[in-house]
Order: sequence, then structure tokens, then C-alpha cells
Amino acid sequence: MTPRRRGRPRGSLKDTRPPAIKSLDRAIDVLERIGAGGTTLSLLAADLDESPSTLYRVLLTLEARDLVEFEEDGQIWHMGSGAFRLGSTFLRRTNLVDRARPILRRLMEETGETANLGVERGGQVLFLNQVETHAHIRAFFPPGTVSAMHASGIGKALLCTFDPARRDRILDAHPLERFTPRSLTDRAALIADLDRCAARGYAVDDEERNEGMRCIAAAVCDAQGEAVAGLSVSGPVARLADTDLPRLTEAVREAAAQLTRAIGGIAQSR
Repeated sequence: MTPRRRGRPRGSLKDTRPPAIKSLDRAIDVLERIGAGGTTLSLLAADLDESPSTLYRVLLTLEARDLVEFEEDGQIWHMGSGAFRLGSTFLRRTNLVDRARPILRRLMEETGETANLGVERGGQVLFLNQVETHAHIRAFFPPGTVSAMHASGIGKALLCTFDPARRDRILDAHPLERFTPRSLTDRAALIADLDRCAARGYAVDDEERNEGMRCIAAAVCDAQGEAVAGLSVSGPVARLADTDLPRLTEAVREAAAQLTRAIGGIAQSR
């Protein structure tokens, strides 16, 4: 006899999904804002257009669950250890991060630059892991950081592999924001750049997110040959100079190929 599954199947709900729970929605807004950087109650209230008294009750509730912490000096609220524990469960869903860790370490040691792992989530790049260079000037994308895909090496390495419909859905939902004078804010120019990325097998963020910083990235593929993640190295332009690009791009592409094989994937044909 097949054991009876508990709970009502999600499909049985059909189109009867109830409206969002406002208080829960507000609490998530608070977490997302604090996750972007510590903030005071007054700034939080201004950012979310909510009364300080309402948000203070939300903060106390979250604090009781260790999801946020309060710093007396400066009266600043930060993310708490409970939020880290919850977020870590996402990483445990896949062996991608575990398999990537030694590859990122070797990539950092080979290139001398910070090595990163990221995936697409909600039309943005979500950074899952990073091995920092020992150099004093470095790029820093701690796990959980999100970035615009059009201005990210990993973002472009993934976008250039997506079918046009999926790519356009992402670009329609996320305006091409200008972060630096080199940001690609014209869709035709971005797509032309993505075509070049696809042809050569790697992408470059050439000071498009942060002035003076460069990033080289390549896609990691699953067993169906679909891009599921990206690996990159990032650092100052002075160290990722044009003369160094052939060496660095080869190292990044080989690291992405190693991780593809490690998760049982197959590289996309070019």
C-alpha cells in the first residue's frame, strides 16, 4: 500500500491562493532592507514608508528569533545568526557549493584574484561562495549578495546561454540600470555583447558595475547542458589588464569546466 502523503497538494489550490499576509510581508521587507546593510529604525521607517512604532514591533519579534540583532553603539539593526542558519539551508539543497569550494580555491591561487560562484535567482545574480585573494585591493561579494545580471560577469555568462525568451523575460523585469559610464544600458548593445560572450565561451564585466574593477566569468552546466551557475575571478583593472586576459580567461573556463564535470554536467556546444 502506498503511504498517504500528509498535507493538501499544492496543485489542489488552483487559483484560490489567498492574499498575502500583510504582517509577514512587512517582516520580509524589513529583513531584505537590513540584509542590504545595517540601518537605524528611523532610516528603516523612511525607506519602507512605515511608522517607526510598527516597525519596532516587527524588529522585536525578529530579534526574539535571532533573525536580527541590535547594536547599541549607533542604534543600528543588523542581520542575526538565525537568518544565517535559515539561509544556509538553501546551500544544503545542492552539492554545487561543496563541489565548487576546492575549485574556487585553486582558481584563486592560480590567478591571484578573488574567485566567485553565483547563480541566477529572480532575474539577478545570487552569489553563493567566494574565495578571496590575499591582495590588499580586492573584490568582495559575500554569500547572499545579489547583483544586476547585465552588469555582472557571472550574470552575462549566464544570460548569453539562456534562450531568447528567458533572457528577454529577465531584461523586461529588470531595467538596465547605469552603475558606471561603461554600464550597458542599451538592450541592443547588451545583446550584441552577449552574442560575443556566447561565441568565445566567457563574459567580461569591464568596469560595468564598479569603476576600476573587472570580472571574467564562465558558465557551469548541468547534465542537460543547461547553465546553472557561473564561476568568475574579479579584481582591479590594473591586475586584470588586457595583456593578462588570455591567461585569466583560460583559467576561468577550465575551472568552470571542472565544476561542470564535478556535478555530472556536460559543457554546452559552441
